[in-house]
Amino acid sequence: MKEKTIGRYIVTDSAICHGEPVFRGTRILVADVLEQVANGMAWEAIIDEWRGAFTKNAIAEAIRIARDMLLSHPSELVV
Repeated sequence: MKEKTIGRYIVTDSAICHGEPVFRGTRILVADVLEQVANGMAWEAIIDEWRGAFTKNAIAEAIRIARDMLLSHPSELVV
């Protein structure tokens, strides 16, 4: 599978992290960063922890995409 673009900063590739969404050019899982955001970690601290591998704009895109998925697929989220 070739790289699939999800957004400007987020991609998937079956050869990288089992095809899970990552930030372009990294092996950093978007889910890991979203968890840090959800736990209240400051965006600057997240970026520092990942040694500047992505930007605030990349985090914002991840949140936007997560929001869009939540709104467009609510029935799939019902437990």
